[in-house]
Amino acid sequence: MKIIDTHSHIYSEEFDNDIEAVIDRAKKAGVEKILLPNIDVSSIERLHAVSDKYTGYCIPMMGLHPTSVGENWQEELDLIKRRLADRPYIAIGEIGLDFYWDKTFEKEQRLVFEEQLRWSIEYDLPVAIHSRDAISQCVSCVRNVGEENLRGVFHSFGGTVEELEEILSLNNFMLGINGVVTFKNSTLSTVLKNTDLSHIIVETDSPYLAPVPYRGKRNESSYTLNVVAKLAEIYGATPEEVGKITTENAEKLFALLTNAH
Repeated sequence: MKIIDTHSHIYSEEFDNDIEAVIDRAKKAGVEKILLPNIDVSSIERLHAVSDKYTGYCIPMMGLHPTSVGENWQEELDLIKRRLADRPYIAIGEIGLDFYWDKTFEKEQRLVFEEQLRWSIEYDLPVAIHSRDAISQCVSCVRNVGEENLRGVFHSFGGTVEELEEILSLNNFMLGINGVVTFKNSTLSTVLKNTDLSHIIVETDSPYLAPVPYRGKRNESSYTLNVVAKLAEIYGATPEEVGKITTENAEKLFALLTNAH
């Protein structure tokens, strides 16, 4: 089995006591690489510490998360932009729009998102998009900046058939599927039947959204196996086939060579 966990925050403090065991379990499960999106200025040092310790296995992205867009958004954005010149990153992320928690900075979120989409064109990197109660608005921002020059993933996809079609109409965007697909109250199993595995990559969003049977517990990269098993069930494929196709999709999107570590 080959799997890439395309979205994980295993650099967060929830993993401080057992990061080595978590990485070991991931490798045993067949996870070839773990991609680490940034959150904001405060998470950068942790992100770098883990990606430096597990070079080539834990690979960093750089971006400003929409829920971190506040009064001093311009200053944060400038600091993060400067980091892009310091070292290589696999993507611009985690960026996007989140209108679930708070709409106070709705206008600023859009400005910040579109600015970071422009970075992705400047650096020729894919984007990892966080979209909560905002898929249509995110698609609109991508079109504003120039969909023909952008590529990436709508991470933690859990939307409707209409939203799925909106994302796929962009041509160069994938769906990031995680533990949500295993939840009993999720309609994702049905929605995903409107596309195929060629548009899907696998993720955990650790430490959040652990799949059944771990729901409510801390998520970790080895649990991608549960996501793969559910996708195999949905598409009538073997877990190995799902692992192979989603890994190839991730390798292509993020320009990865899984034998590099």
